[in-house]
Amino acid sequence: MRRLARAPNLAIATLWVDGLREDGIAASVQREYLGAAVGQLPPDQCLPELWIEDDAQFASAERALHALQNRPQRRWHCGCGELVEGGFEQCWQCGAMMPG
Repeated sequence: MRRLARAPNLAIATLWVDGLREDGIAASVQREYLGAAVGQLPPDQCLPELWIEDDAQFASAERALHALQNRPQRRWHCGCGELVEGGFEQCWQCGAMMPG
């Protein structure tokens, strides 16, 4: 096992691990509940960490994590008139997909 990264919080760590797993990379979150020790331990030592189970997948895990951290940001107008920003490909107002 090899540590890939520290995440700013458990929610982000979970999203990143799920993304890595979707790419076929065996990954896990460690230090999930260590946040409760903040104050007793240095805060940077209590952050959740992403670990890769197979060292042979480490390079592909780095690339996949970089892609997850740098998703394209978009700004488009839906046919219903709603302005949709960020990484969203579907209108939150009417459910229409982003035009191709």
